[in-house]
Amino acid sequence: MTHHLRSALWLPLFDELADPRVIARLAAEAEEAGWDGFFVWDQLSWRGPVRPVADPWIVLAAIATATERLRLGPMVTPLARRRPTKLARETATLDRLSGGRLTLGVGLGSDRYGGELSRTGEQLDDRRRGQMLDESLTILSAAWSGAPVRHRGEHYTVDDLTFLPRPAQRPGVPVWAAGFPGNIKPIRRAARLDGFFPANLEHPDQLAEVAATLAELRDGQTGPYDIALALPPGADPAPYAKAGATWWLAEFDPGVRPATVRDVIRDGPARR
Repeated sequence: MTHHLRSALWLPLFDELADPRVIARLAAEAEEAGWDGFFVWDQLSWRGPVRPVADPWIVLAAIATATERLRLGPMVTPLARRRPTKLARETATLDRLSGGRLTLGVGLGSDRYGGELSRTGEQLDDRRRGQMLDESLTILSAAWSGAPVRHRGEHYTVDDLTFLPRPAQRPGVPVWAAGFPGNIKPIRRAARLDGFFPANLEHPDQLAEVAATLAELRDGQTGPYDIALALPPGADPAPYAKAGATWWLAEFDPGVRPATVRDVIRDGPARR
């Protein structure tokens, strides 16, 4: 079945886009042009020639105050290099600031592009980072409930803390998990959450397969579920919508200039 496809911009916060005021203006323009979402990369560093890099959370706060209806969020934040308790506070505060418009994209993160894990002494083992990601998600979901959190895991301890105020959204902030489509583990993780963000999709058939697997894994679960995919601005997302995509994220290369983003914003979202 064809879903109502929503359209978002997905921007690396590098070079000229490392200025939060520039991004906030672009977000306001995107909202005015009828776009549905505005997502940003969460990177600490990137390989040359990129040097300026902005903090996604501060930028997202600027986007939240510059807009009224755009869905926004980090796509994706590597939970293994974040403190889950700090993230619980940030997400609840940002969700309230935006009036319940935050979507939290999560993933394993990678050392490949900027050495941001090895050069800061973070966990390099994929399997361990996967465990940290899952443990963090458990803590976040408990924190968003408003009930006292008692967690003693392999990686994190939270000893009887209550996280108030709760996010504006109930039961909490929607979470999309990223992963490679051929790998069942991220798909299993995504099935327990609110959406899947597959990386490196080459064909709508791949997406249809992923959508079928997710439907099987989610058997009996109700509520909205999103499958988001990134495509270059010129590509036609319609075949992917037919295959089960609910969101199209217009993707841009590192170092993209504001003028290029503006052109895409003016072209407008995917035709309904």
